[in-house]
Amino acid sequence: MSDQEIRHALDRHWAASDADDFEDEHQIYRDDAVLEYPQSGERISGRRNIQASRTAQPNKKRFAVRRIVGSGDLWVTEYVLTYDGKPSYTVSIMEFRDGKVVRETQYFGDPFAPGSSRSQWVERIV
Repeated sequence: MSDQEIRHALDRHWAASDADDFEDEHQIYRDDAVLEYPQSGERISGRRNIQASRTAQPNKKRFAVRRIVGSGDLWVTEYVLTYDGKPSYTVSIMEFRDGKVVRETQYFGDPFAPGSSRSQWVERIV
């Protein structure tokens, strides 16, 4: 699969994630895919289990992709995942095999107050 085809698959995946289209969202994964959440110590094995775990999520969620970078079999998406109005800055690292995701690791960072000690060098962003 070319980089352009993988990028198109990623765009489709994140759009389906934002639209709660759980079937289309999970077309990107191999049947034997593994998803890890290091911060909570969880591993979910298998595309259908990954999909079921996300379908069971009761929160209203939105996805806003900030950027996608990668080539070959390794791609990184930086996005804001908002659960019930609360943003979490997120990084998804996806490893591809044969044009499908075989492993994904997601890292979450919640917003925090800016440090006053660095305020003279900081430009605030939204």
